[in-house]
Amino acid sequence: MTDDVRNIVLGVIAAGISAALGWIARTYLWRRKLRRKQAFFGLSGNSECLLVVNRDAGGDGAVHRRDVFALLELSALIKDCSAHAQILSHDVTQQGFGERTEFCVGGPGSNRRMAAHLHSLLPGVKVNTDPEPGPDRGAFQIGSECYRAEKGVTEYVVLARLTVSHETCPVFLFCGQRAITNQAATRYLARHYEKLSRKHGNNTFCLLLKVVNSQAYGPDVVELVADVTRAAQTPVPEPRTSHRASS
Repeated sequence: MTDDVRNIVLGVIAAGISAALGWIARTYLWRRKLRRKQAFFGLSGNSECLLVVNRDAGGDGAVHRRDVFALLELSALIKDCSAHAQILSHDVTQQGFGERTEFCVGGPGSNRRMAAHLHSLLPGVKVNTDPEPGPDRGAFQIGSECYRAEKGVTEYVVLARLTVSHETCPVFLFCGQRAITNQAATRYLARHYEKLSRKHGNNTFCLLLKVVNSQAYGPDVVELVADVTRAAQTPVPEPRTSHRASS
């Protein structure tokens, strides 16, 4: 074997080893990222979860178009985790929580399951479900603060990840003042779950988000108002301070 042939053979071998090591490294990083994502969402491979949906406030029994979009956002996350989803209406979901991951979409006025979760898990969050028009319709009381909606301009949504222990599966809540805010919260979770996972780990958290100018930007412009976990878990009296949506 001449020196030239030997150098060619050694070069091919070196290139093959480098390619193999690169593939192994990429596969390892991809699998580690997937495991972290599965742990955050409580979705192992081939596991099942629940998508609990509300009904359109119009009363025709249909799911609001924006809530359908929210379900599509969540379905993509679930598929990425190699898991499967069962879609149930809020009024037929009669089971506890913790055995399967649950994604619950919609405010307590149109979602009985959400109302039960708020009462049991986030007693510091109160939502005005009065059907009569008025400035406080749909307003959130969290702790001693009140957050009112200005339709299409400034609206709020609660995004929460709740667990009762490290051994149980989480419940994700998307409780918005309008259907478009529910979609905004699911999109925010899809975009920022890695950041949320690094900050909160696989623990309980409750965030208040503000959807800005939805009449122009849809569900895309979302701001984090505050981490309200402690206030949301602590029952409090009626609010003494009020924040209008225009502030």
